[in-house]
Amino acid sequence: MCYGDDLADDYADDDEKASSPPPAQMNCNGVFLTYTFTERSKELPYLKNVSAQSWAFKSSATIVNTGLQVVKAWKLFIGFQHREILVSANNAVLVDGGGDFPANVSKGATLAGYPTADLETSVDTAADYTKMSVQIDFTGTMFGMKEKAIPLPKSIRLVNDGWKCPKLTKYSTYMYSCCRLDPKYKKKNANSGKYAAKQYGDVNFMYDVLKSYEGSYQAQVTIDNNNPLSCFDNWNLTWEWMRGEFIYSMRGAYTRKIDYSECIFGLQGQYLSGFDFSQAMNCEKNPVISDLPLKRANDSNVGLIPYCCRDGSILSPVMDKSKARSIFQLRVYKIPPDVSKTILYPPQNWNITSVVSAQYKCGPPTRVDPTAFPDADGLDAQTYAVASWQVVCNMTKPEKKRAKCCVSFTAYYSDAAVPCSTCACGCDDINTDKCNPDAKALALPTDALLVPAENRTLKIKAYAALKHKQISKRLPCPDNCGVSVNWHIISDHKGGWTARMTLFNWGDTPFKDWFAALQFKKAFAGYSDVYSFNATKLSSPKNTIFIHSLKGMEYLVAEANGSSSSKPRVPGKQQSVIGFTKKNIEGLNVKKGDGFPSKVFFNGAECALPGSFPNAAATTSVSSMAVVFLSVVTFLLMMTDRFL
Repeated sequence: MCYGDDLADDYADDDEKASSPPPAQMNCNGVFLTYTFTERSKELPYLKNVSAQSWAFKSSATIVNTGLQVVKAWKLFIGFQHREILVSANNAVLVDGGGDFPANVSKGATLAGYPTADLETSVDTAADYTKMSVQIDFTGTMFGMKEKAIPLPKSIRLVNDGWKCPKLTKYSTYMYSCCRLDPKYKKKNANSGKYAAKQYGDVNFMYDVLKSYEGSYQAQVTIDNNNPLSCFDNWNLTWEWMRGEFIYSMRGAYTRKIDYSECIFGLQGQYLSGFDFSQAMNCEKNPVISDLPLKRANDSNVGLIPYCCRDGSILSPVMDKSKARSIFQLRVYKIPPDVSKTILYPPQNWNITSVVSAQYKCGPPTRVDPTAFPDADGLDAQTYAVASWQVVCNMTKPEKKRAKCCVSFTAYYSDAAVPCSTCACGCDDINTDKCNPDAKALALPTDALLVPAENRTLKIKAYAALKHKQISKRLPCPDNCGVSVNWHIISDHKGGWTARMTLFNWGDTPFKDWFAALQFKKAFAGYSDVYSFNATKLSSPKNTIFIHSLKGMEYLVAEANGSSSSKPRVPGKQQSVIGFTKKNIEGLNVKKGDGFPSKVFFNGAECALPGSFPNAAATTSVSSMAVVFLSVVTFLLMMTDRFL
């Protein structure tokens, strides 16, 4: 069952038809936006539950430049609100929808122009609508609508800097808004060039076409890490070719899959029938690109590129600005009709990941003025790229149970360790039949932090017996994190206090040139010294102490086997004592939480924190008899488990 014009007739006013463009466009001096619902039909299976029934829908959005200023690199936000899943959208790419279609856009979607990113003015084009406007046609799925309800989004707006869309007008099947440039807006980056001004985020990519030929071009990719709390270890970069391009060769990097079969059986083989694909490096639509190892830096075939070949390491600029950049080059082949040397398109949907790092949200490639390079022959001159695009990525807060590291709290005044939450780093790869992924994490004896999660069960049971606490047979699942940080309050006196930070690596991969960052609400001003690490107080982000290793201690080594086959594995570990004063800090209470960091980062990844602090009121003096009792209970539990 489909609803198109008939549905519009049921709901539209007599003097307003969905097929007629809103007259308000004639009075808009700026950018005119519309969203029009076209039709929908029930999808299988047919359900009696209205909220669970899915509907296929079609709609469209238009962007028309009705003003006197060119809109560079337009971006449109649509506030979808009916659990929509977009299946396709022409003339645009998703900025925050997870990359390729289908994409869950139930919380809204930001789209950017592709292949047309800029909207010219009516004056400069003699009212050529093909250059001053764009129409995006959507197909997708939505849920929970009654038969005759018309599912318009909550909002539409232009999200380019400086633009405001104050008034949204809705009719039965369409909505529109006139966006205007804020006269008080001051551009952060003044730019009088032909293309958009460069922006700066946490991580920036430049995609520079250095040479262009008939059917191919040579490009250079530059990765710049600008955020002091960002870094990469063994980075992997992915993007999406949109027009059948493929990578013929690379210098300074390589693709994880070296295979040309997809070219032979794909569009490339159909259009380039006489081409020798046997030397092509990669024909995937979504290649995975990695840095070359250090030993290949001077390789005349694949190396000899500045800032390349560091085993995938990109450091924080606080540690070493010269190592906060990575560069590689690639030869790209195109297929018809894009063989002309003047037709150049960058790949879309960029994303960069690392073993442990922050999560990043990357915008679309934005055309910028060509990058200038020093003359290769040493002359007092500059050479320019044929064309340049910029991709800006920013760090995002980790989702619940999707962290990459976690923190535990301990203190001299409590015999219990407060761990981070159950499944803090996810439980996708463990057997949840033997543990409860939804149970609250249990307090641990402090020595349990030194052994792997699978070896903590007996210690947890013995500790519960000592404290006369009942625990369920199915214990909470562990945090499942490859890296953990313990923050331990050592002392607290009138003039100051001290803490010990211990880093644990529970994985098989060592971390070279690691760093940690600690944010405090009150205690930051009292920081005085760290004794076994390097430390820097950052001005941005505020109240942050940046900590990294001393020379000769750059590696946080991997987990290793115990001293014997019966001993648990031993994590890689580094630690240091950190001193604080209380001078000129009013109301500081170490035991009630001020002595613990409010945020902890490891290699750029924000770690999961415990939900509480060690309880000073419940402090128990653990006597030698209690220690003996704990050991006896542990031994009895071991014997019980052995004979069950």
